[in-house]
Amino acid sequence: MKPLASLPSMALLMSCVVAASAQDIRAKRAPDAAAGDARRYDFKFRASEIDPRAKPHPELGFVFEKDGKPADFENAAVDTRVKPQGRLVIWLMGHNGQLFDRLAGYGLHAIQVHYANGWFGTFGKEPPPADTMHLGKIRLEAATGEDHSGLVVIPKPDGMKERALQLVKRLAKANPPGHWEQFIAPGGDDLLWDKVTMAGSSHGSTTAARFAIHQKVGRVVMLCGPRDQYETWQGLPSATPGNRFFGFSHVLDGGWKGDHYCRSWLLLGLNKFGPVVNVDKVLAPYGDSRRLVTDADVKGDEKRAHGAVTPGGSAVKDAAGKYIHEDVWKYLFNHPVDKVGESVPPETGCRMNLKKN
Repeated sequence: MKPLASLPSMALLMSCVVAASAQDIRAKRAPDAAAGDARRYDFKFRASEIDPRAKPHPELGFVFEKDGKPADFENAAVDTRVKPQGRLVIWLMGHNGQLFDRLAGYGLHAIQVHYANGWFGTFGKEPPPADTMHLGKIRLEAATGEDHSGLVVIPKPDGMKERALQLVKRLAKANPPGHWEQFIAPGGDDLLWDKVTMAGSSHGSTTAARFAIHQKVGRVVMLCGPRDQYETWQGLPSATPGNRFFGFSHVLDGGWKGDHYCRSWLLLGLNKFGPVVNVDKVLAPYGDSRRLVTDADVKGDEKRAHGAVTPGGSAVKDAAGKYIHEDVWKYLFNHPVDKVGESVPPETGCRMNLKKN
């Protein structure tokens, strides 16, 4: 397997770190890399301190403290030394510092929000109910804080959408050099969603896709997902154009082997923008496809394969210790959405009905 080219060392991004809480912001500054306030900033806030309306929902795994320690931290990063793209990434899983290093290095603003997303263990059990929108409705309520499901009650302050808005508002005040206000709509009651990239892995990538079908966004990055393999919401008319969805999976991931991801990709209509491309055999820009896979060596470990498509401990490295998928991550978050591959027919080998009789 030919390793992909890696990005320049991300160590340059760490010349300055700003640690912040809702009460105070203390900057630890190294010598400036450029004039003015150009440096890397990292922030950490508690959601419950940003918005007093926020409430815990222990029935959904949405709590503010666990084992006596804060459990509602939200994170953000921006590097003002890098030419800004004017785009905000909202990451829907736990904070991933290595991913945020890369996003900041691309000139993107990045946030990770704490919202009511722990419901899957209760409502995602098999056998699936007859309602083929069952999980999709819960995902949409968790994302929007609006009433979409009769099974949960998630008010606006506890949904992802409001959590993201309140975090960006706090960042606009805490970090003027970051110009976070550029993502807030006139009037201050919403984000400018056309500037937003929704991103996540696994459960998070599935919610990112569901939200993007409901709300038009600038881009969607789906790592090891989407799932909800018994549902049909993936085929609903989408507010976000199909060419803005990007997926990446390992072929040993159980979700890939079980046809969960290929099914979702086809329901989303991503075959209209190119075939499934193995990134270990085709160099960037991968034929401008939206459907990328890898068969990189994970020692046959299905669980590692699930996380191997995200920067971190499960990701695959070359002999020099560098991640082999740096070009893939850069492509997923930066490739122009108007550049697309040639349409291909749906793959007949991907099962579309996965319900057990």
